[in-house]
Parts: sequence; structure tokens; C-alpha cells
Amino acid sequence: MLTNRDIEELTQFRRALHQYPEVSGEEVETARTIAAELEKLAPTRILTGLGGHGVAAVFDSGSPGPTVLFRAELDALPIPEDHDIPWVSKVPGKSHVCGHDGHMTMLLALGRMIGRRPVAKGRVVLMFQPAEEDGSGARAVVNDPSYAEIAADYAFAIHVEPGRPFGHVDTAPALINCASKGISVTLHGKTAHAASPEDGTSPAPALAELIPALQALGPGGPLDDDFRLVTLTHLRMGEPTFGVAPGEAALYATLRSTRDDALAKIEAALRADVARVTEVHGLTAAFAESDHFAASINHPEAYAIAAAAMDALGVSHGQKNLPMRASEDFGLFGRDAKAAMLCLGPGEGYAALHNPDYDFPDDLIPVGAGIFERIARDLLGSA
Repeated sequence: MLTNRDIEELTQFRRALHQYPEVSGEEVETARTIAAELEKLAPTRILTGLGGHGVAAVFDSGSPGPTVLFRAELDALPIPEDHDIPWVSKVPGKSHVCGHDGHMTMLLALGRMIGRRPVAKGRVVLMFQPAEEDGSGARAVVNDPSYAEIAADYAFAIHVEPGRPFGHVDTAPALINCASKGISVTLHGKTAHAASPEDGTSPAPALAELIPALQALGPGGPLDDDFRLVTLTHLRMGEPTFGVAPGEAALYATLRSTRDDALAKIEAALRADVARVTEVHGLTAAFAESDHFAASINHPEAYAIAAAAMDALGVSHGQKNLPMRASEDFGLFGRDAKAAMLCLGPGEGYAALHNPDYDFPDDLIPVGAGIFERIARDLLGSA
């Protein structure tokens, strides 16, 4: 149980975190701060450097039982903050308008409760994951050899999701977040003088052909097994000048689907279209990948455990606005574990995530931590 003093201290900690955001792959000081705070809780073990800057605290009962992992995210966003709270970001152009400062604090609150009243069997792992925002962190963590030492049987995460009543949770025994990947395509031809474009090889005809072709690969529609969405996010050809017929162009697209295998098929089709068009127009193409997120799918058993915990606590829950098109870098924790993501409401009308005026509502700290603790007690008991 959290005391009033706990909540006050955790609130101040969250606001301190908020002032010093670090983006994906740069979470050096955030990881150091979290590790120092975890030391105070006297866990059995602390692992650092997981998948980059990841940190994990292990609370081992010493008795056989499952390993239950609870995840939060270390990273912030490259978005300037725009409001007048006293704890506003002190780092220009970067901010915790993603809620990750609050997620980390909920996990530390859980650590306080588990540290004071250990579980009776198995292990609790508090996993502070790096690089969630660009989709690289979970993959790096689960592929880190050290992760095998703390591999989970069950994994749970909470993400604050605006548009829901305060303290209400939406979740389901099914898909929660879509799989997605960013693909950039650079087309190379030959540059020429604007007065003699015939001396070069322009990527313009290929670009004009690819735009509708790639959009046709992902027309959107209902979020069922056939859902495919290709969003063109950036187009560029040459430089903003009048004297040059450019020989180079770039196209960025985000691919999205409800299944990882479907995402791979969209990517294969995109690459095939690019190869066909560039061959016709005498160009070459280079590809780059980014922001690759696996689909986040709740395991029925993990969902049932979370639902039972919320029922016991009197936390209202449902399945509104699920699944979501947006991606979340939690799905890979369900590769070998029974996993569930919970979407926690900050109040209807609350500021949207990734907006410059977003700030995590501190009153949610004990709500999220309480759900996590009940899940841990239901699975592992109390010593």
C-alpha cells in the first residue's frame, strides 16, 4: 500500500524526471536516475545496459514460481513543450509529452510495495525499456543475452490513453496496437541542366507512378485481419531551384497492418513495385527501414488475470476504441510470455499524447501501481 508520503515523493520524482527528457537511444541520465532509485528499494538484483540503456530490477522470492514482468519506457520525444507548469522541460526541443515519466513512476511505486511486502513465490521484474518511441527498444531488450536471465512468463504494461474517463481501463483479449514500419526509398537517376532535361534521367515519372501504386497497397478500412494502410509521410525531388533537372528523389511511407506477417507482405509488395518502376524508368533505388513495431496482441490468459485484478479493485474497464491503429513497442515482450497491455484513462477531454501541452496526471500514479500490484499478488501471493 502506498502512503500519503509515498505519493508525495513519487509525484515530486515524476516532475523531476519530466524536466530532463532524453529521446530514444540517448536515455543515459534517465537510466542512471532510475537505477539509483531502484537501489533504495533493495531488489534482489538490478540489471543495466539492457538493449542499450534498459534497466531491470528483480525481486526474487527464492521460491519456485512464474516470473512476472511489468514494463515502463525510459524515452521522451523530440517535441518542444508548450505550457507553463513549474516542472516544464529544461531541454530545448525535447519533452515527456508521451506520458513515459508517469509510467516509470508507476513502476517505482510498485517497487516500493513489493519491496516492503515481498511476493511468496516466483519473481517480479520491473523493466524500464529504452527506445520505445522509435520501435527499436523492445527488440533490443529481448534479444540481449542478459534478458534470458529474467525472461518473463507473464508481461504487463499500462499506457495512459486520452479520451477515456479518469481511472477507466480499456483492454481486450486480442489485438491492441497495430504492427507498423517506416520505409524510405531513394530514387537515383542522373542530374541535368534545366535547359536540357533530356541529358539526364529524371525520377519524376517514377515518383508519379509510385505514389498511387503504394497507396493502393494499403487502402485502410476496418481493423480486421485484412487491414492494410500505407501512409505517404514525405516526398522530395531535387532541391528548391530552377536551374537543375534533378536526378534524385525520396519517398517515405509508413506501413501498417494488424498482423506481423501481413506487414511483411506489404513491405515485399512495396519493394516489388519500386523494383518494377525503377527498371522501367532507368533508375536505381535504395531502401532504409525505421520505426519497426510488432503488433501488440493481448494473450487471453493475461487479459483475464488483469481483468480479475481490476474487478477486485473496483476499477472500471471495457474495450472501447480497440484495437488502435497506432503502434506500441510492447508486442515483442509477448513473443515468449503471456502479455497484456492496458489503456488507462486520464479523464475525458484531457490533452492528447504527443501534443506540446500534454503532462501526465499525477493522480494516476497510485491507480496504475495498484493495478500492477494486484496482478502481482494474484499470481505470486505475499510472503
